Amino acid sequence: MTTDQWQADLKHLQNTVHNEYPFLFKKIEQRTWDAEVEKLHAQIPNLAPHEIKVGLTRMVSLFEYGHTQIPYSTLAHDAVLAVNLYHFEDGIFIEGVQKGNENALGAKLLKVGGMPVEEALKAVRPVVPVENDSYFKAYGLRFLTVPAILHAQGVIPEFSTDVTLTLEKGGKIFEHTFSSVPLKELSRDYGFTIPNETWVSVRQQDTTPLFIKDVNEKLYFFEYLEASKTLYVRQSSVFNDEKETLKDFYKRMFAFIDNNDIQKLVYDVRLNGGGNNYNNKPLIKGIMARPEINKRGTFFYIIGRNTFSACQNLTNEIENYTEAIILGEPTAENKNFYGDARRVTLPNSRINAYVSYAWWQDMPAWENKDWTIPHIAVTMTFNDYVSNQDPVLDAAMNYTDTGFILNPMEHLTQLFAEGKMEQLEKDALEIIKNPVYKYADFEKEFGEAGYRLFSQGNTEAGLYIMQLITKGYPESSGAWYSLASAQEQVKQLEKAKESYKKIIMLDPNSTLANTAKKRLAKLDK
Repeated sequence: MTTDQWQADLKHLQNTVHNEYPFLFKKIEQRTWDAEVEKLHAQIPNLAPHEIKVGLTRMVSLFEYGHTQIPYSTLAHDAVLAVNLYHFEDGIFIEGVQKGNENALGAKLLKVGGMPVEEALKAVRPVVPVENDSYFKAYGLRFLTVPAILHAQGVIPEFSTDVTLTLEKGGKIFEHTFSSVPLKELSRDYGFTIPNETWVSVRQQDTTPLFIKDVNEKLYFFEYLEASKTLYVRQSSVFNDEKETLKDFYKRMFAFIDNNDIQKLVYDVRLNGGGNNYNNKPLIKGIMARPEINKRGTFFYIIGRNTFSACQNLTNEIENYTEAIILGEPTAENKNFYGDARRVTLPNSRINAYVSYAWWQDMPAWENKDWTIPHIAVTMTFNDYVSNQDPVLDAAMNYTDTGFILNPMEHLTQLFAEGKMEQLEKDALEIIKNPVYKYADFEKEFGEAGYRLFSQGNTEAGLYIMQLITKGYPESSGAWYSLASAQEQVKQLEKAKESYKKIIMLDPNSTLANTAKKRLAKLDK
C-alpha cells in the first residue's frame, strides 16, 4: 500500500458517504466531517499502516451510529491483549485472562501504558462508533486492549504488542505486562470470559446466575421459580435459534404462562444485541393479550448495556404498549436510529466499512433520546459478579410499589399543576439524590420546563423551577447562569448579581464565569 493508495481509499469513503449516505449527517455536520477527513488525508504520508486503519475507523465512527462502523475485528485481528476487561459499578477490573497471567486476575485497572485509565478511555473513544455511554461500556471497552489502537491514539508512545497495565489488587499496586494473541484465541461472549483449557474467569464457577446460564448454548430460555411463582425469561438475541424459532419459543412460553400460576414475569434482555425486528411482534401481541401479566408490579423488563439494535426496537415497543417496570442499565442504542448497514469495500486496502441506510423510528422525533433508561437503576459491582449475585434480578424479585415513584417527572408535574409547591420541592430534591434514578437527566428536564414556563410568560413559575434546580444542583454553573439570566430579564438585578457571583466562585476561569463577569460589569454601571 502506497500513500496514494491509502489516500484514494479515504477519498472513496468520503465520496461514497456524500453520494449515497448524506442523510447520516445528523450528529455531525458535513463540513466538520470533511475537515476531519482532510486532516487525516494530510497525515497519511507520515503514518504507519496500523495508524491509517485506526484513522479510517475514526472517520466512520464520527457518525455515532453503532451499525455504521469499520468492525473491531479489522483492528484487532492480528493482535489483542490476552485479557478481558469489564466495567463494573466500582471500576474496570480484569474479568478474565489467558493462563499465565493469573496474578492479574481480579485486579482493578488503574493505568494503561502509564496513562490513567480515565484518560485512556477518552483517547480510544473516538475510534468506537459510540451511540452513548452504555454502548461504550458494552462494545467499546475492548478497544482498550488493542495495541494498534493504543498507539495510534497516543495511549502508548511506541507501538508494541506487549502492553503494561498498572493494577490494584488486595491493597497493592503493581504492574503486569500482557502479550498479544490473535483475536481468534480470545474466549469471551457478551463481554464475559468463557473458561476453558486456556482461559480463566474471576467468577466463581460453582454456580451460574440465570442471566448468563447456558448463554453460549441457548439464545433464549425460561425457568419457573416455583417458590415465588415467577417466570424468568432470558432472550439474548432477536435472531432465530437453529433449534427453535422465536415464534415457537414465544408460543411455548405463553402456553406455560396460561397453564401455570404466574405471579410475576421477569423478561431479561440485558445481553440482547439485536437481530430481526420482525421477530418482535408475537411477543408484544402475546403480552398485550394477557392483562393478568401485563400490569404494574407483575411484568418486569431488564435492560442493559448490551441491549441494542432490534432489541432497542423491542424495548421501544415494551415502553409503548405494555405496563412493564424497566430495570437495569440504559440501553446501548438511541431510541430512533440508523441501522441495517451496507458494506463499502475500500478499493485498495480491501477494508470493509459498514454504513447504515435504514432509519428506524418507533418514537416521535420529540421523544427521541440517546437511550432508554430504566425506571429503577441497578448495576453490578465486581464482588456481585465474582460471587454470582444478580442485584438486577433481586430488585425485580423484591419490588414493592409502596411509596415508589415510577415516573418522577410525571409525578412532579402533577404536584406543580395542583399547586403543591412545598411537596414538589421536597420530592424533587429527594428524587435528585436517589441513586435509583441516577440515569435520568433531571437538571436538563427541569431546566427545559423552567425555560418553557418563563418564555411563555409565566415568569414566576419559571423562576421558581430555576431556583429549584440550583438547590438540587448547587455546583452547576449552567443552572446558576440560567437563573441569573432570567432574574436579569425580570429586573431582579440584585438577585441576578448574586447568581452571577456564584458562577464566578464555582469556576473562576470558565467560559460561563467570563460571561458572568461581563454581565456583572454591565449591571454595575
